[in-house]
Amino acid sequence: MKKWSKLLSLSLAVFLFGTALAGCARNNQPPQGGGQGTAAPGKKIVWKFGHLSNEDHLWHKTAERFGELLSEKTNGQIEVQIYPNEQLGKETDVINMIKTGAADLTITGESLQTWAPKAALMAVPYAFRDTDHMRKGIEGEIGQEIAEQITDTVGLIPIYYHVRAPRNLTSNKPIRNIADLKGLKMRVPNVPIFVEAWKAAGASPQVMAFSEVFTALQQGVISGQENPYDLIYSGGLYEVQKYVNETEHVHGWVYVVLGKNQYDALTDEQKTAVREAAEEAQVYGDQLFIELVADYKKQVQDRGMEIISDVDREAFRNAMEPAVKSILNEEQNAIYEKIMNMQ
Repeated sequence: MKKWSKLLSLSLAVFLFGTALAGCARNNQPPQGGGQGTAAPGKKIVWKFGHLSNEDHLWHKTAERFGELLSEKTNGQIEVQIYPNEQLGKETDVINMIKTGAADLTITGESLQTWAPKAALMAVPYAFRDTDHMRKGIEGEIGQEIAEQITDTVGLIPIYYHVRAPRNLTSNKPIRNIADLKGLKMRVPNVPIFVEAWKAAGASPQVMAFSEVFTALQQGVISGQENPYDLIYSGGLYEVQKYVNETEHVHGWVYVVLGKNQYDALTDEQKTAVREAAEEAQVYGDQLFIELVADYKKQVQDRGMEIISDVDREAFRNAMEPAVKSILNEEQNAIYEKIMNMQ
């Protein structure tokens, strides 16, 4: 557990500062060059935190914990108001709101590649082998490169992350191989590499916001979608889909991001509180992940979904890999190769 805490502290330091920790892993120092923040002492700050998951999801529960911790550590000077279920808008809408100051935090992942191309590597089909392999990347050089580009080009600071369970394909017919997939109209997020990979595998991917998926499945606009077990469960997709086909095509993660302008406006004491609250929220969220994700699979099974575990993943990998390499630019392919060669 002590080693694990040090890894978490190192990861957080990489995200916030782009440098390694100096000294004890839990003795974080204010970022260099930040100086004294512009927030007036004693003035209450209210941050709006919008995200796509519902109140039962571990991302929301962790966000609530982060808000509680930050309020405690600042004696109520910073309040975090959380808006789940895309109440503030879709993911890209909230990102744009953060840039203008209309919102302050969100949960985001590979969609950031629109502004930070390296973020595409947060969810590349069949890149990371498993969760442990991915954590090594997040907390090392690969994660540092991605986080730094997000801050430099988007103006968002990753303060903690959530590992995601593997993405699986859901449908109303069993899909064990490429032939079963042919022509399937399936929802994908607005991520070009997902679109092209699924096209290459023979599906007919449709870009759609997650908030629209349930109704689209219910009305037959689409016949499938792909997501981890936690979102399959929290989104109630067991009501409109029969099968979970364990393609496990993406091991990915998401960041909780804070606007750089919002962070820079804080006093040094408040910045320290943000870092400490984020570090503790990281531990809390990881514990929830371990406790809850395994249960989500059981929950969807209990609600009638059938698990197709004998999927020919190698065939899916071989079908998608050429499309993945073709859509990644030189900068992205360099990180892709680092992932593929990482032990």
